[in-house]
Amino acid sequence: MKKIVNFIWQWKLFSLAVIALLVSLPLYFTGLHTAAYIILAIVSLSEVFPLLWDMVTDIRSGSYGVDILAATAIVAAVLLRQYWAAIVVVIMLTGGKSLEDYADHRALSELNSLLSHAPTTAHLIKNKKQVDVKASEIKVGDIFIVKPGELVPTDGVITSGQSSFDESSLTGESIPLVKSEKELLLSGSINLDSPVTVRSSSSAKDSQYQQIIKLVESAAASKAPFVRLADKYSIPFTLIAYAIAGSVWALSGHAIRFLEVIIVATPCPLLLAAPIALISGMSSASRLGIIVRTGSALERLAQAKTIAFDKTGTLTSAKLKIDKVTSFNGFKNNEVLTYAASLEQFSNHVIAKAVIAEAQKEKLKLVKVKGLKEIAGLGLKASLKGQTLVVGRASLLSQEGIKLPEDLVHPKQANTIVYVGLADKLVGYINLSDQIRPEAKKTLQTLKNLGIKHFLLVTGDNRQVAESVGSELGIEDISSDELPADKLKTVEKYPDRPVAFVGDGVNDSPVLAAADVGIALGARGSTAASESADMVIMPDDLSRVAAAYLIAKHTFKIARQSILAGIGLSVILMVVFASGHFLPVYGAVLQEVVDVVVIFNALRAHTTKYVSEAI
Repeated sequence: MKKIVNFIWQWKLFSLAVIALLVSLPLYFTGLHTAAYIILAIVSLSEVFPLLWDMVTDIRSGSYGVDILAATAIVAAVLLRQYWAAIVVVIMLTGGKSLEDYADHRALSELNSLLSHAPTTAHLIKNKKQVDVKASEIKVGDIFIVKPGELVPTDGVITSGQSSFDESSLTGESIPLVKSEKELLLSGSINLDSPVTVRSSSSAKDSQYQQIIKLVESAAASKAPFVRLADKYSIPFTLIAYAIAGSVWALSGHAIRFLEVIIVATPCPLLLAAPIALISGMSSASRLGIIVRTGSALERLAQAKTIAFDKTGTLTSAKLKIDKVTSFNGFKNNEVLTYAASLEQFSNHVIAKAVIAEAQKEKLKLVKVKGLKEIAGLGLKASLKGQTLVVGRASLLSQEGIKLPEDLVHPKQANTIVYVGLADKLVGYINLSDQIRPEAKKTLQTLKNLGIKHFLLVTGDNRQVAESVGSELGIEDISSDELPADKLKTVEKYPDRPVAFVGDGVNDSPVLAAADVGIALGARGSTAASESADMVIMPDDLSRVAAAYLIAKHTFKIARQSILAGIGLSVILMVVFASGHFLPVYGAVLQEVVDVVVIFNALRAHTTKYVSEAI
């Protein structure tokens, strides 16, 4: 709210200065010089007070900008009765600040989405009856039921039942996990199959989901602000301006000579260059589906040395693929796949989709089965020509009297395995894994070519899977088996900064908020992640991360060029006006010429042609 008020206030100051100029001009040309001067003087001085207050606040906080030059020019112009020069400086100053605020705060948001998606209700068991209550009313030890398709309202332990649970929004793990009696459930996970009865192990406010919300809030609040680009050049420029203006005054003995110099040293080019380049860069990014929430985020990304990636849904597609089919007991690989697909075609499970897709790819003809039955969390079984066909977990095959070979060895990188049994024999098994995005390797290479020195893989997956992905993509620095709080700590403590983090899902929200630059990938991802991120890439395309980085670098290259050009031209004008042959108002007008040059150069950041050529 404070940022919004500040934005509106800056535009009010700018509008007031423009109105004062428009009112004073006809008064002056109709002979009412005094009235025009009074209006210009009052408005100019009234608008210098907020400037002085901001300057004092900045100094107290340990920062220092170029506003002191503008304040000096405005006050000196009014005291020396150079009212037109004063109002011109005020207009350009307030206009530049308004543009800067617009560029930095055009997309403000809260964590409303994360909060709105939190579990809200629970089916509590009281006196052997089911009572629907608010999730916030659950206490430790309460018994409640979680039905298929529902969110788990609070952390708890299953007391009866078995089902598959999607914890991807919490841990980043793409494979649904089967949970049965005495196993822990995390709030925010989704029940996929069958109802289960749960004993609460925490209140809703202390649950895993609420802890993520707290992490996001604290991380967002603690992020240190970035220094405004123009302020990095302010001290030397200010010293040069005062040195030239003071020397001219001392040598000539006339205060007007001080004003003549200081008026062309006003920081309008410095204030205009960065925000206009930022707006242009943000606009060009939006045309590629990259929403940049703040200008300072673009600056931080331009300076990033490290980019950290989540694995599931970021470097990988979160879609399972079949790595290998292994057959036993005289069966063929195609038979293993055919039997599995014949049952899985009736399931909506993520595993089923991968199996069916592979069967279609191999153009296999499925067999007809009867009496299909889905066993929650375990798999499927049916009758095939009078024999029992089973597809699912090893425990399901054991229940049906099918033994697995004692010396059975699976690939180390396996994410999940589907077993197939017929009658009393093991037909074979299918090894599935999360597939790396086809554009991932090229994207990382492009980022490396553009100047990123380090890559970091941060994931909730196990070490073997993480190392497999890291090895294929050339990422050596890997942190695995990490929950949201662990990810946050890993990124916060990483030494090579600034660090950008790319991720999706609710589980990435805290680290997206805590990273120097948080980048949420894919419009289909968690809205909570988008709310926490500094940038949101709408297309589900990892290569846009490289595009965002390139736009950031190009934007701040243009901004820096514009600032330095403005400083150079201002210094030349200071030397020229030190001669005393030109009135201050001429300096104010020429300063606007410098502003125009700076603006047109800064607008070069609006193009995206260079992105398509490099990515």
